[in-house]
Amino acid sequence: MSKLLDAISGFGVTFSTMFKKPITEQYPDDKTPTQARYHGRHQLNRYADGLEKCIGCELCAWACPADAIYVEGADNTESERFSPGERYGRVYQINYLRCIGCGLCIEACPTRALTMTNDYEMADDNRSDLIYDKDKLLAPLQPGMTRPPHAMAEGTTDDDYYLGRVTR
Repeated sequence: MSKLLDAISGFGVTFSTMFKKPITEQYPDDKTPTQARYHGRHQLNRYADGLEKCIGCELCAWACPADAIYVEGADNTESERFSPGERYGRVYQINYLRCIGCGLCIEACPTRALTMTNDYEMADDNRSDLIYDKDKLLAPLQPGMTRPPHAMAEGTTDDDYYLGRVTR
C-alpha cells in the first residue's frame, strides 16, 4: 500500500508542474547582467601610469590546481621597464580549456595584478583561441596612461607603486 502512495505522490508532483508556464531565457538577445562579484575571465591590471602590475613571480601558476597558467618572468632594465621593481611577466598565458574558475590564482597574487572580470562569453570553435596570451589578458590603457615600456613616475620608488601612491 505504501508503494502505491509513493507512486501517486510522485505523479502528483509531475501533474502539478505540467501546467506551470516554463521560464525561458532568450540568452543571445537578452543578456542577464551578472552579479558584481561574479568570477569570469581573468584580467592583468595596470598601475595608474600604465605600468603592469604583474611582476612575473609565478605564484598564480603554482597555485593553479588545473595547471592552466603559464608565466615566464624577465628582468626589467632602465631602458625597458614594463613594471616597477626588478621583474615583469614577459610571457603570460591562461589555458581556458583547463581553467576551472576556482580563483586560487587571484588569492596567490601579491600585487593584485590578476583579477577576474564579469565577462563570461569565452566559447569558441577553435581550441587554440582559448589559450589567452598576455595581449588578450592585459587591461586596456585608460586615458592618461602611457604604453609600457617607460620609466617609473618621476621621484617614485617601487614601494610607492605597491602602496598605491602613484597617480596619472
